[in-house]
Amino acid sequence: MSKFTEWSFRNKAAVILIVIMALAMGAVSYFRLPMEFLPAADNPQVMITAIGQGSDAKTMEQQVTNPLEDAVTLVKGKTSMFSTSGVGYAQISLNFDSKTDMKEAKAEIERMVGQVPLPANVMKPFVVQFNTSMIPIAWVTLTFDESMSEQEKEAKLKLFTAELQKSEGAGEVSVSGKSSPTIHIVPNITNLEAAGIPVEALMGVLQGRGASVSIGERNVDGAAGNINVYDQITDVDMLRKLPVAAGVQLSDVADVELAKDQESISRMNGKDAMMFTISKSADANAVTVGNAIKETVERLNADVKGIDASIILSTSDSVVSSVNSMMREVLLGALFATIVILLFMRNIRATIVTIVSIPLSLGITLYLLQLSGVSLNIITLGGVAVAVGRLVDDSIVVIENIYRRLQKESFSVKLIIDSTKEVASAITSSTLVTVAVFLPMGLLRGSLQAFLLPFALTVAYSLLASLLVALTVVPLLSAWLLRGTKEKAHAGSPKFASFIRWNLAHKAVPLLIAVLLFAGSISAYMFMPKGALDSSSAENINVTLQYPSDTQADKVLEAGKQLEAYLTGSSDIEWVMMMLGNSADAAKYGSVSSPTLITYMIDLKTGVDAELFMDSVKSQKDNYKEAELTVNASDLIMGGGSPQIYIDVTGDDPELLTQTADQLIAAIEPIEGVQKVESNQEEKQAVYSFVVDPVAAKGQDVALQLQSMLNPMPIGSIRIEESDTSVILQPTVNPASEAELNNLMVRTADGVVPVSSVAQLVRTEEPSLYYHKDGKTYIRVTASADAKQLSVVGDKITKAANELKLSDGVAFAVGGASADQTSDFADLGLTALISIGIVYLIMVLTFKTLRAPLAIMISLPLAAIGAVTGLLVSGVTPDFTAMFGALMLIGIVVTNAIVLIDRVKQNELTMSIREALIEAAATRMRPIVMTAVATVSAMLPLVFGSHETGSIVSQSLAIVVIGGLIAATLLTLIIVPCVYELLFFRTSRKQRHAGAASAQSEAALS
Repeated sequence: MSKFTEWSFRNKAAVILIVIMALAMGAVSYFRLPMEFLPAADNPQVMITAIGQGSDAKTMEQQVTNPLEDAVTLVKGKTSMFSTSGVGYAQISLNFDSKTDMKEAKAEIERMVGQVPLPANVMKPFVVQFNTSMIPIAWVTLTFDESMSEQEKEAKLKLFTAELQKSEGAGEVSVSGKSSPTIHIVPNITNLEAAGIPVEALMGVLQGRGASVSIGERNVDGAAGNINVYDQITDVDMLRKLPVAAGVQLSDVADVELAKDQESISRMNGKDAMMFTISKSADANAVTVGNAIKETVERLNADVKGIDASIILSTSDSVVSSVNSMMREVLLGALFATIVILLFMRNIRATIVTIVSIPLSLGITLYLLQLSGVSLNIITLGGVAVAVGRLVDDSIVVIENIYRRLQKESFSVKLIIDSTKEVASAITSSTLVTVAVFLPMGLLRGSLQAFLLPFALTVAYSLLASLLVALTVVPLLSAWLLRGTKEKAHAGSPKFASFIRWNLAHKAVPLLIAVLLFAGSISAYMFMPKGALDSSSAENINVTLQYPSDTQADKVLEAGKQLEAYLTGSSDIEWVMMMLGNSADAAKYGSVSSPTLITYMIDLKTGVDAELFMDSVKSQKDNYKEAELTVNASDLIMGGGSPQIYIDVTGDDPELLTQTADQLIAAIEPIEGVQKVESNQEEKQAVYSFVVDPVAAKGQDVALQLQSMLNPMPIGSIRIEESDTSVILQPTVNPASEAELNNLMVRTADGVVPVSSVAQLVRTEEPSLYYHKDGKTYIRVTASADAKQLSVVGDKITKAANELKLSDGVAFAVGGASADQTSDFADLGLTALISIGIVYLIMVLTFKTLRAPLAIMISLPLAAIGAVTGLLVSGVTPDFTAMFGALMLIGIVVTNAIVLIDRVKQNELTMSIREALIEAAATRMRPIVMTAVATVSAMLPLVFGSHETGSIVSQSLAIVVIGGLIAATLLTLIIVPCVYELLFFRTSRKQRHAGAASAQSEAALS
């Protein structure tokens, strides 16, 4: 690597030009790099969602879920399949292995699903495959003037939607709270009976209407012309006048009303509203799309009368905020590192030489990220923030060695080159070691690789760039700026040298202390609770009000508005969005829920104490005793809430499954840290089934007649104000009891008779949710846990489940947040082991021996002492990001040991092992402490700054790295020399004996 240094001195003009180009390309790349919230990542999962309004969970399971599962069960690459059948909806999730081409998988599933015949009331199923580009880019609300007609609202809604879709880079646009103008025909049973007209006759009132027929071309008045026939019904009054029978108009036997139908309800700050959820196209820039949507909304507000649109949240704003926040932390880190170098070097020119590596390395990194097709997001910026302290390490070692030599020798270019050569091997191997730690991230599975690989590339690019700068630009600048430097010679501390000598003479003491500290830290870690990924920075609140599935829709809506009034009355909120029900647009994104679940999204004002606000909302529980009120801090982009642990009870006997689930719930409820336990079998809904006597009537005929009597039936459409408006025949009866159900009249071969004469009414209690796992029914027991106690609660639940005596044919499977955490930790553990192996291999290649690298590797357990101590002192719960910080430590802490042992190996050419160790420790203490303090100082902004939810760069990561680096630095200077001498104890002992004998001979001669 020293050839780079020699080349730079031979080509000074070229190096200057390259430096200017690197800075320029970095600046250009920064503005050209696409800004995203997260890196592009495919979720290896496909979701099928079907909505069947009015169907109970059992019907959805049997008539929708089962045939769909049968159709897709053999799709290629599938690893597992889960389904949920609820009241009015069915959802199937198919998980795939990480090698599967998800676009092909989705296309294949769409073909299979399209061939499945489903009941008439079930919408065509939606098939969706998620990826990070589908994270909504903006949420837009739209309200209309009350004076506008439904047709005018519909027309302006279509215009608004079309304009949003035209925005640059916009992808899918889904709408919730949308209402459609419809015409309701409400039969008057008394008048129908008096006129002798059956209800079924109303279903044909529009047959043959709305004709638009071309008759052909004929010569009329000497010229060719076309003859057409039009039959258009253009208003409600005309519809009322249509004949139903001779002398009887529709208005004589039915009420005809203009109304509006809503799939789902959306309200903004107490008013009916529509909410548009807009995603971006896969290759679009998040910030560009967000700005385009803003411009569209502003233009439409100005140009279209009668509408009021507003953007309640924009992901592009979050992206810009994240980029600015992370860049601020990068710059602060660079400033802190600069101050540390200045304090140690006490020379402004030497400090300038050192810190030049930061902008140069960042410029090169940004350019390489652009070439690699990596976006600027919270993951890659986090990599820069983490690496910024390490960017000056190589330059510090080089400049410190040059500066130390200049204090003893006269200036010359040869001295600069030789000083750089002395440490070139050490800084090269230490940098390669740090980079090598991140290589195994390419072996991680699925989305974890997609998130960590951009981070690893960012760190690798920046560190390799800093190495190149340290070997070329730093020596060149030193020759220019340090010419004529005259400083007092700096020697290693005699007291520290004496301290190292004592430790080497009494190795058992420091080694025993280190072993005890390591054992204590590992024990402490084992008993520490492991938390979920931190979402404390979320500025939004998510509130849900869940009523039992048999609650009437009017009662649910009334209660929802009551809680909404309380929330909107608070002075702490910016806005409250209330949502109820399922819609086709939401189902496109796999979003379906119970029809009795009300969800509120709340945006708090800046400075509001979220905990106090959540406590005030929770105090309203007593006002909704029939419902379950939950309140969680959330993030509208990444989600959030209480981590859940679930146990799936599988088997073939439904009764045994229910009994086992009840036993499991009883065992879990007393566990400390468990906030709530429930199963999908707990909530039941009454189901009334008519069992038809095949001799007395045809089941299909009875079903069709009851369906027309009890459900709205679309019978056609008419064109009003240039818009097609559906005409719906409303139910003729509304039975409120079993007796009224039995007295419903149906037409049979024997005439009109009560349905009870041809069918028996059976009432059953059925679960409102059915779960399938790979096509088989199972019961899911779900426990909501304290986020900070996730690992502890998960272990206790697993233990409680394992202690239960299971019947034959019944099995458990624990999953959810706890299992995901364990899986992620295991993946990182395997990555760490591979990284350690690569690190050791690089050091063996560097030092050409197996034993010297072992002394360097001892710094790894020393880092664990500091990492655990940092978590204990700060009170931060270790989560996935803390484990990722521990992985990073592998590459960071060994660099100091490499710099130390490299000096030892150079000293061994002229000294004994012990003297070589003492001199190396005393000489290299200064650069080792400088690099460590610079790295720690650069990471301090990460400890005290705020972090976006979903980022792997968090407070816990910074604390682990800082604590581990401090402990490893202090102990490396003491323990590594002791271990090194132990590894070469025979040679060292011979050298000491030979030295003692020589000293005695000299004393005798004198």
